[in-house]
Amino acid sequence: MNAARQLYNSFHSKILSIYPDPEAQQLVFWLFEHFLRISRADIIRNIEISEVPESLNLALKELESGKPIQYILGHAPFYGRDFKVSPAVLIPRNETEELVHLIIQENQQPNLRILDIGTGSGCIPISLFLEMQQPETHALDISNEALEIAKANATQLHAKINFHKTDILKEEIPLEELDILVSNPPYVRMLEKTWMRSNVLDHEPDLALFVTDDDPLVFYRTIAQKGLNALKPEGKLYFEINEALGKEMIKLIKTMGYLDVTIHKDLQGKDRMLSATKR
Repeated sequence: MNAARQLYNSFHSKILSIYPDPEAQQLVFWLFEHFLRISRADIIRNIEISEVPESLNLALKELESGKPIQYILGHAPFYGRDFKVSPAVLIPRNETEELVHLIIQENQQPNLRILDIGTGSGCIPISLFLEMQQPETHALDISNEALEIAKANATQLHAKINFHKTDILKEEIPLEELDILVSNPPYVRMLEKTWMRSNVLDHEPDLALFVTDDDPLVFYRTIAQKGLNALKPEGKLYFEINEALGKEMIKLIKTMGYLDVTIHKDLQGKDRMLSATKR
């Protein structure tokens, strides 16, 4: 038998060198909830734990190695739902939830035709399908592994998404007459690697994260250019962006002839989203 609080303290102390408090506390709570089915309240009450499964100890070792908790558990929360994740896809971020919320708030009409480029886990198009009024929703990605994860999430969450395998840098957008084109493409410059935590660098897919320092806007430029053919007149373009490149993004998208080019700040006050309208 193990006392919950003693076990919690043991796990907490082992990851404090890697994760700061209160993040370390939250990570142990998540592990205990997933593997032991006990809550924070159970730990506070110091209930007795009859058996500690080996899977929990293995998960602790993975956490100590820097592996993100979402990959250990195999799922991540996004916009009120749980999404299956693996190292083949980026872990859904809070800023991307804000992008989804912006799109929902600005597009209340039914039956909109939507495409998400670089879909990863599928969290953007699935959330839009489930939150908006009967949209026709499409998603594309270059990665077969990512598309398999996204399809599994769509099935699990009962979302009707049309998936496409496309290399957006080399191929055209396989759709026309879109009302909304959205993307959270790779935007982290290689020079920014030194500011990133090892658990991201060592475990999340480089393909979905990084661009070269000499052309950090390559995906935005390509998608916006091809969007001129794929979007309807007055169709909307939405991007999640690198907070350091807001001014460059405004200039780029305006140069292409889009109207109403707007930068939106996230809850941290950072420039993280851009919206624009096709002429």
